[in-house]
Amino acid sequence: MPLKDLPPDARPREKLLARGPGALSDVELLAILLRTGIQGKGVLQMAQELLQLKTAGNAQDGFDGIAGLLHATADDLKPIKGLGPAKRAEIVAVLELSRRAMAQQLKERTVFATPDAVKHYLQLHLSARPHEVFAVLFLDVQNRLLAMEELFRGTLTQTSVYPREVVLRALHHQASAVVLAHNHPSGSVQPSRADEALTQTLKTTLALIDVRVLDHVIVAPGEALSMAEKGLM
Repeated sequence: MPLKDLPPDARPREKLLARGPGALSDVELLAILLRTGIQGKGVLQMAQELLQLKTAGNAQDGFDGIAGLLHATADDLKPIKGLGPAKRAEIVAVLELSRRAMAQQLKERTVFATPDAVKHYLQLHLSARPHEVFAVLFLDVQNRLLAMEELFRGTLTQTSVYPREVVLRALHHQASAVVLAHNHPSGSVQPSRADEALTQTLKTTLALIDVRVLDHVIVAPGEALSMAEKGLM
């Protein structure tokens, strides 16, 4: 149904202004970003179809919900009929603003005063990657974020993650502590024996330069696991 045919209080923009963003569904929020549909397809229907589950691992088959869509790149969105440059830019900008807001929060506060914020921040960066990415959060003496760097890609093992490189980057940032992180494209956040072994190797190596490993966070779409919270450190 076209938005103009809906009662004023049921139109997404008016509903948001009257009742707040929490009152809107994912489809309604996305419809506000999209603004207009295309010929033969209203904006609400277009938003619904974009959020449908993937069926063939192809961007044109949907993005597996709002998280999948917001992790899409501008190139991922390009094949979607009705998403011109302006709409693609707005969708990608929403995710980037979320990343920057999280980064600012972590730079201003002690990281482990807000452990959920750390998980959300890492999910925004890593959870939708199609391959494994190993990243490190470098922290100052007050456990505030100095920088995040993606250091390695591919299948992560003790031989593909080089402790020497992690040490060099820790020294570069003059870090006092780090949080290790990587994603599991398979969707499971349970640590493998290789994950546990890698964590211990990096703890031992970084201890030689007096840098503490506070946690190792594993992320997947919609989930994050803290090895420290699970007593696996």
